[in-house]
Amino acid sequence: MSNSDRSPHVVIVGGGFAGLWAARALARDPVRITLIDRGNHHLFQPLLYQVATAGLSAPDIAAPLRHILRGQDNVEVRLAEVEGIDADARTLRLDGGQTLGFDQLLLASGATHAYFGNDHWAAHAPGLKTLDDALLLRRRLLLAFERAEAETDPEQRAAWLSFAVVGGGPTGVELAGTLAEIARHTLRSEFRNIDPAAAKVRLVEAGPRVLASFPEDLSQRAQRQLEKLGVEVLTGTPVEDIDAEGFCLGDTRIAARTVIWAAGVAASPLGALLDAPRDRAGRVCVAQDLSVPGHPDIFVAGDLAAVESNGRPVPGVAPAAKQMGRHVAANIRAGLRGRPRAPFVYRDFGNLATIGRMAAVVHVGKLKLSGAIAWWFWLIAHVFFLIGFRNRVVVLLNWTMAYWTYQRAARIIFGPAPEVGPDADVEDTTLDASASMAPRPSHPDPSSD
Repeated sequence: MSNSDRSPHVVIVGGGFAGLWAARALARDPVRITLIDRGNHHLFQPLLYQVATAGLSAPDIAAPLRHILRGQDNVEVRLAEVEGIDADARTLRLDGGQTLGFDQLLLASGATHAYFGNDHWAAHAPGLKTLDDALLLRRRLLLAFERAEAETDPEQRAAWLSFAVVGGGPTGVELAGTLAEIARHTLRSEFRNIDPAAAKVRLVEAGPRVLASFPEDLSQRAQRQLEKLGVEVLTGTPVEDIDAEGFCLGDTRIAARTVIWAAGVAASPLGALLDAPRDRAGRVCVAQDLSVPGHPDIFVAGDLAAVESNGRPVPGVAPAAKQMGRHVAANIRAGLRGRPRAPFVYRDFGNLATIGRMAAVVHVGKLKLSGAIAWWFWLIAHVFFLIGFRNRVVVLLNWTMAYWTYQRAARIIFGPAPEVGPDADVEDTTLDASASMAPRPSHPDPSSD
């Protein structure tokens, strides 16, 4: 680093949108920055489902943190995991027993999956928060068709061709719509013993409608577009149980060998290391300037922070995370210059969700769009917000090819295939699911934290 060791030391935990945007905003300030993350990359999470459904490869939506920050001399990137926080001594304990002091600390480690007290469901219904999750899901989805092709029992074959997505938010809607397109278009004519178009894709939402954060009329349009793609939308009844063979919806048992969890998120466990109040989701209840009550030199941003703006809770979406990261940087800068801190004010840029080919919904202020024009709006927004020129070009080329051919370029199954049979399959996915429960940003609109 070019800064003197006597410069204030700002430690940022988490390389998602909140942490990365804070680090970049402090590029010209006289501080030393250490950015800590347990992964070496920044992930553009809104397109994570595209990796899970074989539309994109992992490097298309991720970039190494060191590469992103290579031109910022006051930043050091550290690949590590935080295991303890001593707020009074201003030190962090890292894995391996190392300690790291700080003058200012920003915690922005995101969120992980929440199963509402049924954590054993994770083995049978993995969620989607990290690249590890996406690669596990891709493997499970593609293997389901392979298992169905080899199966001779009609009931078991139908179970392998039964897919369920639990949770009707943007992630669930996007996954369900893409799965339906894969079954009906991408895999057409590739199998000899099964018709992939016969696959059943169900979207399960406990509430009365999908995309509850959107206006009701857009929610209804989204459901109609999903049903046009062949997705069966089930609303109003929560899932009661999930196992390796299927799930229970109320009193109804539905056979499904592939269940995906998109229903709930919980804050990163890192928040529990602070002696600070937290909400039911584990988010740290911060002051209006995003600092921790009683510890003005510790900030929390992104999905780990619980704060209100204009009388409403700030949602766990990427625009909010970016704004929080920049705001923390501004307040650190204000402190360096002896100026008072400002309260955080969230600017809502709207909601986007894609459903399938030429099908999406957009809500920005008073603007409501659906169908093809919304899909083009969604596509342009996502390409624009991607990190790095290469990523934008590669994603755009992949989408152009997929649009004209319906082909998905990343349909490679790798890793040891699980043994056929419910017991062996559960053991295999349990190992993968537990590895994927790392805290990371939650899903949202044009660019997720």
